[in-house]
Amino acid sequence: MTVKGMTSKEVTQRVFNKEELFILDVRNESDYKDWKIDGENFKYLNVPYFELLDGVEEVIEKIPTDKEVLVVCAKEGSSVMVAEMLSDAGLNVSYLKGGMKSWSEHLEPVKLGDLNDGGEIFQFVRIGKGCLSYMIVSHGEAALIDATRMTDTYLEFANSIGAKITRVFDTHLHADHISGGRTIAEKTGATYWLPPKDATEVTFDYQPLEDGNDITIGNTVITIHALYSPGHTIGSTSFVVDNKFLLSGDILFIDSIGRPDLAGKAEDWVGDLRETLYKRYRELSEELIVLPAHFMIIDELNNDGSVSENLGTLFAKNHGLNIEDENEFRRLVTENLPPQPNDYQKIRQTNMGKISPDMDEQREMEIGPNRCAVR
Repeated sequence: MTVKGMTSKEVTQRVFNKEELFILDVRNESDYKDWKIDGENFKYLNVPYFELLDGVEEVIEKIPTDKEVLVVCAKEGSSVMVAEMLSDAGLNVSYLKGGMKSWSEHLEPVKLGDLNDGGEIFQFVRIGKGCLSYMIVSHGEAALIDATRMTDTYLEFANSIGAKITRVFDTHLHADHISGGRTIAEKTGATYWLPPKDATEVTFDYQPLEDGNDITIGNTVITIHALYSPGHTIGSTSFVVDNKFLLSGDILFIDSIGRPDLAGKAEDWVGDLRETLYKRYRELSEELIVLPAHFMIIDELNNDGSVSENLGTLFAKNHGLNIEDENEFRRLVTENLPPQPNDYQKIRQTNMGKISPDMDEQREMEIGPNRCAVR
């Protein structure tokens, strides 16, 4: 019996809508424990594919008949075979098209709001990896911030709303995912901006993104203020957009703060991180809506699937912003760190232009969750 495939976009809508879904994940246990599809009302069963080669009789009783069932594997093939066996046994199941590889690469655009004089701002949620990127649009011009390597998504979206990408920014040199910024700039003729303190080893031309830059998008008073805010990397830069949004890069998240160790500089940069979070950010309006470059857990998603929170609320609720003792803060940031991202050194080298891995290798380099935050 032919089983139907469910796309990553369809699964994403179920996450956003908090719908129920039962997932049978047939990857190895270690891969499943490291990274899975998260949904507030999802239930899970992990049984490695090789345990099902002789049949699915032993797992059928563990699979509900009153819930939508999705079979998931790494690249699709194994999940199709297991879904077909379950379907032959009388269950109504689907498989994830493209597997976790597709899940890792899906970007879902969400409109965050309107800006003054007719502009709009959109957030692209990379649901499977927790990356967040942004497009600011005004009078047919668009600026792109912290783009991932799935460049076609941004280009097609800009085209669909009649906007031309004229400027591309990275808030810092990324270590957990490959930036699409330079590629998009080459395809569109846009200017690519990068903080110079993060660009000392890059092999390509860029426009230096320095403290005090004001960059107007379109014909309206939509200005990006580059706020030099080191910590996660020495060049990490925040943007205040339209006096309404604070794009915090990987410095401040909804539920945590950025880790300063991905360039091997945790001890050196922890003071910078504290100064940014406890002094520079305290000088900003608490009414600003914080838009980070990543989210950590599914609970950080708003009802529409977006990720954002008022700066004042984060000052009150984010533990990383409420550690009075500097030594305790130093311990949190230097000792309480999750594993470093897969292949993060090679990802940094790719983002510097030093190496050019092919697409399959880029996918392998990025597999797994993002690990940009202090736990």
